Amino acid sequence: MNLEPVSIMRSIKTIRDVVGWGLCVGCGACQYFCGKDSIALENIETIGIRPIFKKAQDVNYSECLKFCPGYSIGATRNLQHNEHVIFHPLIGPALEIWQGCASDKDIRYNASSGGAVSALAAYCLEKENMEFVLHVGMDKYTPWYNKTVQSKSRTDLLARAGSRYAPSSPCEALSLIEASARPCVFIGKPCDVAAVSSLRKYRSKLDANLGLVLTFFCAGPPCTAGTLSLLKELNIEKKATNEIRYRGKGWPGHFQVSFNNGTEHKKLTYEESWGKLTDHHRSFRCNLCPDGLGELADISCGDAWHLYDKQNNDFGQSLVLARSERGSEILHRAMENGYLQLEPSKLADVIKAQPMTGRRAAIFGRLLAMKTLLMPVPQFIGFPLSKIWLKNPIKLKIKTYLGTLRRLLTRGLWHQKPLNPA
Repeated sequence: MNLEPVSIMRSIKTIRDVVGWGLCVGCGACQYFCGKDSIALENIETIGIRPIFKKAQDVNYSECLKFCPGYSIGATRNLQHNEHVIFHPLIGPALEIWQGCASDKDIRYNASSGGAVSALAAYCLEKENMEFVLHVGMDKYTPWYNKTVQSKSRTDLLARAGSRYAPSSPCEALSLIEASARPCVFIGKPCDVAAVSSLRKYRSKLDANLGLVLTFFCAGPPCTAGTLSLLKELNIEKKATNEIRYRGKGWPGHFQVSFNNGTEHKKLTYEESWGKLTDHHRSFRCNLCPDGLGELADISCGDAWHLYDKQNNDFGQSLVLARSERGSEILHRAMENGYLQLEPSKLADVIKAQPMTGRRAAIFGRLLAMKTLLMPVPQFIGFPLSKIWLKNPIKLKIKTYLGTLRRLLTRGLWHQKPLNPA
């Protein structure tokens, strides 16, 4: 059975079907494209951010399939003729691989993994004359939620540095970049970046104003219920919280809560909190993601796990992958201007540092299980999923296939569940 690429997806006609089959990633791109009069975004605590359709029928609901990352992600990049391309089937293409950190000690300390993303964003504002950075930060009124924000200074970036392990939809505000007088920086999850990569083909002004697209290595964000369960375990009332940090302030940092009375409550290490956040609180669609390392961004960054062993008493280091020629050029200028301290790294280091690279090897089997249950599957075009799958040991193939079947059946994912049928 050939699943790569899938040319026709059964039962997927509009983004309503993407949502109904549990394939939505909550990026917010559909609201940007269709407008708030057609689509609202709602953070469903046990699921994630999902579109709420305001019209019974809308031609744009079908048009959204052109860029919806829940429906399709294409890995094709115009690097075929670049003799310097580095490629590995588990990682994708890169022009350069580095390891290091932000030169600014405050950025490095407050960020999650060496501060490379924040440092690059600061460089673009201060030296590349970009107007703002579109990304996500904590919602100050509901600290367990994220909010799409514009950062226009180093102070803004520093206040919002650090991972946010909760649903986010930064593509909802792409109109701000489109209307900008100067190029801007976009920071989002790899699936958000996939949406941006497709949308820029249809919106010339957006394309022109995307000065730099940054992403971070992502294993899938937990839904809000993950954070709320941690607060409950710590006997913390939501109304008493002033700030929630998932990590940072040291590496890898703690899950910590600041209260309205100014006191700070530290309780869980990163290792403790990450497991509790993700246990039954992550979308099945994230287990199908072929691009957790962000190969469609200009630059992708992530923790140098297993390469950098100091825990909580140091500031961490990042792996930095230049994925495009623009990304490579800006990365070098950021180093030359003293924003980053990096040393060359290699593919083997990325694989050693990031265990989730192995997830790509399991995706074909998971898609096969979905097809067995007559479910529509996402289109993953250009990713070598079947070739990687064939190299897996037979026991692992059976375990992946049967385990996915069991999960789909026990969770009731094998049939469509429209959130708001009209």
